[in-house]
Amino acid sequence: MNKIRVCILLFAMACKKDMPVEFSAYDPTPFQLNMPNGRGWSQFPIPPENPLTIAGVNLGKQLFEEKMLSADNSLSCKSCHQPEFAFSDGGKQFSEGINGQKGRRNAPALFNLAWADLYNSSGHRYFWDGGKGSLEQQAVGPIIDPIEMASDVKQLVQKLQNSSTYPKLFKKAFGTDSITLSLIVKALAQYERTLISGNAPYDKAERRERQRTLSEYNGMIIFSTEKGDCFHCHGNLSSPFFTDFNFHNNGLDETPIDSGLFRVTGIPADKGKFKTPSLRNLVFTAPYMHDGRFKTLWEVIEFYNSGFKNSPTLDPFISKNLAKGGLNLTPVEKIDLYNFLVSLSDTDFVTKNR
Repeated sequence: MNKIRVCILLFAMACKKDMPVEFSAYDPTPFQLNMPNGRGWSQFPIPPENPLTIAGVNLGKQLFEEKMLSADNSLSCKSCHQPEFAFSDGGKQFSEGINGQKGRRNAPALFNLAWADLYNSSGHRYFWDGGKGSLEQQAVGPIIDPIEMASDVKQLVQKLQNSSTYPKLFKKAFGTDSITLSLIVKALAQYERTLISGNAPYDKAERRERQRTLSEYNGMIIFSTEKGDCFHCHGNLSSPFFTDFNFHNNGLDETPIDSGLFRVTGIPADKGKFKTPSLRNLVFTAPYMHDGRFKTLWEVIEFYNSGFKNSPTLDPFISKNLAKGGLNLTPVEKIDLYNFLVSLSDTDFVTKNR
């Protein structure tokens, strides 16, 4: 009898030794979002068909960094959305896709994205031109775009399915080891919803953890009043996002080269309108505008101060300054506005996501 027990014990130990290190059973443990402290950080809606789970977010992060998502295995999402630059493209005006192909728009930074689902009810929420209505739909775009990652969906799914790790990770995240494009983009969207930035020097001042400099304070007044007119599109100070999640023609061109939102809606009044980017993390996300035409933040300030152009769809909050030739900020006022805008950059967000 004792010999039998010893044999059973040895057999059990052998089986345990041969078990895979990664346990791949379905694990729907919820992912707890770490919301910033402060006013305005309301919970954004999460699609019931794609709840945030620890396994799903971890899979999304791995897919975000996975070069197999591109046709030639040379690029990942991270290639053009680099964490050290607040998930923008590290100073490039236009990102390069496979075979060195360049697009015609600047890769937008990725943070605080999901609040668009709360504050934009139009269904045009993602990409510079509002071409996608959800983060799941947005995630598909670069993967299949012929000048970006250029993947064939069937081949992409097969590559991941044939890997030694991904079927187990999908099983853990979604309860199935059968990989589909739908599950790929669900995982990517889960990860992107966790990219939350709200611990800049501005936020610390709001929480009384530091004192603003006099220049920052003066710049905040310029930002939030008619003096600078920034708040009309980038939100008043009761909102922590520094974007209205909407679309505006900000006077870049008399005749827009890129039609913007019009490409999606076909409505003439939408020509030259682009999504308002957040002003957070500007220190990390140069160059600026949808086409990356401005290399520095000083150029952006000077553009609104004296350089914008009239056009039929120019935003009325900008066109009201046409008669006086712009904002006409003094050199000191421009420095103050610059210092306030710089205070919106969240080094902690960049550091923890590297």
